[in-house]
Amino acid sequence: MHEVIVLFDGYSKQLESSGKTDANCSCTLVKGPVNVIVDTMTAWDRDRILSALAEHKVKPDDINYVICTHSHPDHIGNNNLFTNAVHIVGCCIHKETIFDELSIKNLGEYHIHDDIKIIATPGHTLEDVTVVVISIINNHKAVIAITGDLFENENDIDNPAIWKLLGITQLEEEQAKNRLRVILMADYIIPGHGSMFEVTDKMRETIKSQVQG
Repeated sequence: MHEVIVLFDGYSKQLESSGKTDANCSCTLVKGPVNVIVDTMTAWDRDRILSALAEHKVKPDDINYVICTHSHPDHIGNNNLFTNAVHIVGCCIHKETIFDELSIKNLGEYHIHDDIKIIATPGHTLEDVTVVVISIINNHKAVIAITGDLFENENDIDNPAIWKLLGITQLEEEQAKNRLRVILMADYIIPGHGSMFEVTDKMRETIKSQVQG
């Protein structure tokens, strides 16, 4: 069984005076028989990631897979720390100069361990993926979905304008359907720009109503 450790909670806030955004993504370590890091933050976070991994007795060379939920720069900034790993950026699978011809987009899902799979969940971008991990939380088996910006944060469940503002208008319907697909399977969600939260039946019904409505 794998342990899921959120190294850093993501965040996003508008800087009203300048019209700019201050944002960084959630960064998650999946530790176990296969070691995975999901979303490597910005290029300026190198030392923070190395220190956080060291606290959990993990070296960059111990990482087997780097998974980036999509290719925005706040999610891929430190991929080159992990040169022993297979890199999966969105639906693209590669190591060194070799690219896997069977993309996640065509397969629908891609298993890297019995407890870990990657599923295509486009919406925020065309290439978004979600990492689904079976783990233990509070002594109970749980499904944890590491979604990137499919879910911005817990607040975007009741206020879908949050994710719609940051996504692609033409993909809103697809993103809504993938949000429903993920929240129906997950016990916990690690969103792209917020803290991990436990999924409730009320949340599932809210998302379902947004798709059906």
